[in-house]
Formats: sequence, structure tokens, C-alpha cells
Amino acid sequence: MNILMPQLGETVEEGTVSAWHKKVGEEVKLDEVLLDVETDKVATEIPAPVTGILTQVLVEEGETVVVGTVLAVIGDSLDTTEDLGSLTETTDDGEFDPSESATEEDAGLGAEVLEEGAPREETRVPGELLSPVVRRLIRDHKIDTKKITGSGRNGRVTRKDVLAFVEAGGDAGAKPDLSQTTSRLIDSDSKRIPFDRIRRVTAEHMVRSKATSPHVLQTMEVDFSYVDHVRLEARESWRKENGFSLTYLPFIGRAVCLAIKEFPRVNSSVEDDALVVHDLINLAIAVDLNFEGLVAPVIQDAGDQTVSSLAHAFYNVSQRAKENLLNADDFSGGTYTLSNPGSFGMLFTAPIINQPQVAILSIDGIKKRPVVVDGPSGDGIAIRPVGVLAQSFDHRAFDGAYSAAFLNKLRTILESTDWSKQL
Repeated sequence: MNILMPQLGETVEEGTVSAWHKKVGEEVKLDEVLLDVETDKVATEIPAPVTGILTQVLVEEGETVVVGTVLAVIGDSLDTTEDLGSLTETTDDGEFDPSESATEEDAGLGAEVLEEGAPREETRVPGELLSPVVRRLIRDHKIDTKKITGSGRNGRVTRKDVLAFVEAGGDAGAKPDLSQTTSRLIDSDSKRIPFDRIRRVTAEHMVRSKATSPHVLQTMEVDFSYVDHVRLEARESWRKENGFSLTYLPFIGRAVCLAIKEFPRVNSSVEDDALVVHDLINLAIAVDLNFEGLVAPVIQDAGDQTVSSLAHAFYNVSQRAKENLLNADDFSGGTYTLSNPGSFGMLFTAPIINQPQVAILSIDGIKKRPVVVDGPSGDGIAIRPVGVLAQSFDHRAFDGAYSAAFLNKLRTILESTDWSKQL
């Protein structure tokens, strides 16, 4: 039986074999830990799907391969052999394409991308392996690969080459030679810090998101007086009972869910030429890993949860993220993302959409400010806790008026709800 690199999250496209717990020739029992796999999001143990003998290890520790790659073979005995054709047999999940197992650096292109609708096979020279990531990027951006200088083996075009080409504006010609500029910038006091796996994959996801979605930013000031009143009233008892502070985040999360029910297109994704509006509201929350990376675990079915339950969910998932205890299920199914840089005192932030979602909300610093308020004698000045909510949205999914109406509804909910009943 072939052991394949699993799909550890809906947007994860590759994984790294970090450790093998069995050697070739050793017996493996059903559900016994066979290997460890790391992605940009999680580190997880992969159990054996059957009992047998580990007859082949095809991917060594430290190697990174795309989803679907054959990692190993488990047979009835050490003498069990499988021909090359057995590595492409149909599995329960569908037929495995051997081209899917090529690494990005080994993925070659030898032909110009054809017009939309042309057969995919014509985008490469027969016999060359092309990773699904590279194929999709080239197809999506209709790139002429002859204009890209490949940095891979034998001059082949890699994923990094395609992303750099897109980021540079897709100008005709090869990527610019930055060697001379770089050499002038680096002196004896400079320190070169290579991207780790999380930073590298995060960077690639961000570039891909900006290249995929036409980002639009809208902001809205919100008076958090009603929220603040409840937070301050419950602050001591809440911390004593629950062991953590009651922040603004769960109130905003609850308000987002209520607003989405009136503006469901915010809770959607773009697939081909259609907008898929999701029934469940699964809130992803961006968590900083001590400045070493960023992950966005998901609170499943957040739509009907109270402020109290959301507060516990946000706290638990953020703690597990910082302790590297998240698994693949924690990242699946996100439909809308919350980013919370407000603790750093930010005024407003333009967040990058978490693909394949169509919108993301930044919660920036909430500070006391003088505001004009209506009173019995006319306008007056009052000190209120005011913060900015900033939403980046995919203009393919809806227009600015729809986003603005959603933000206005969100503000109305936050400024008028009796939040004491939500705890």
C-alpha cells in the first residue's frame, strides 16, 4: 500500500517529512505512528493505515514534497515489490498523478502557456514533471514562460520564479538581476537571515493572494462604549473565574457573525466564475507566533456562539497555536478572518485576504478620544473609546457599497447591543 503526503489543511499544498519512526524492513501496526510531517501551519504525526512491513521509504527526512506524493510503501513482507505502475494506482481518494510528486525546483516548463481553455498538457514538454502549484499559477496569470528565467535544475521555471515574475508586474523579459544591487547593500555589519519554512510559505501565500484578488480597503470608526461598559463591569470576576482577560475580540467576533447573517456574501469564496456563499460561519483568527510567523486557526460554526463561548474559543486556540499544539483540523474550513493588531496601538491596517476567503477584518487600537455627541441642549463633546475596523475585500465577490453596508451594520450592532446579555 502506498503512503501519500496528506492534505493537512485546505490551502496547504506541500509538506516536509521531519522524522520517520520506522525503518525499512520493520513491522508496522495499524494506527501506529509511522512518520512526522510539518507544513507551514502544523506539525503532526501520520499513523499507519494498515498492518504490514515498511518495504520502501521514498522521501527522506528533511525533504519537502507536494500533497499526493508517495512517501513510502507498506507490504505484506520485505520481499513485496511494486513496479512503477503500482505507484499510480487509483486510491480511495482518486487517481494519483505521478506529476504531482515533483518538487517545485524539479518542475519544468518548456512551452508557452496557451490561451484559456487549451489542454493543460500542452503547457509543458512531454516527459517533464510539473507541480500543480506551478501549473495553476501559470494558468491563472496566463504567463508566457519564455519570458521567465528559470532558477531550477537545468534552467527550469520554479514556483519562486513565477511568483517573482508576477510580483514584478509581469514585465516582458527575465527577472531583474539584483546581484549588483544586493552586493552594494550588504556590508560587514549586515546579517543575512534566511527565511524559515513558515516565513517562506507565508510570503508566498501573501504574494499569491495579492495576485489573485483585487483588494479593496474600507474603514469604519466605532464607538465601543457599550462594549467597554460590560468589559469593565465584568473584568475582575471574569478573570477570577476564567483565568484570562475579557478582550474586545469576542464582542467583535459576535457582532461580525450577526452582521454576516444580513450580508452573507461577505462569508464566501470565489470558485472559477461563481461565488460560493457558505452556510456556516467559521471564523479564522490570525495569531502571531512571537514574531516568528503567523497562523490563522479556525473557530468552527461560530455563527450561533455567545460572546462568552467565543472568548474561550479564541483564547484556547491562540494558546495552542503558541505552544505548537494545533493540528490540521484547526485550520480547515475558514470562511472569514479576524486580524487583531490593536494591542500594538495601530490606527488602521490594510490586511491581506486569507485565500480562498473574500474578506478579512482588521481590529485596530481602541483608544479614548473626544467625540461629538447629541445631548438635550444640542451637540456636546464626550470622551469615548473609539477604534477603527478595516476590511479588505475581494472586488470580484461584491462591490464597495455591499462592503460599506456590512461595516455600517457591524458598527450599529457594536454601538447598540446590550452586551451584558451575551456573557
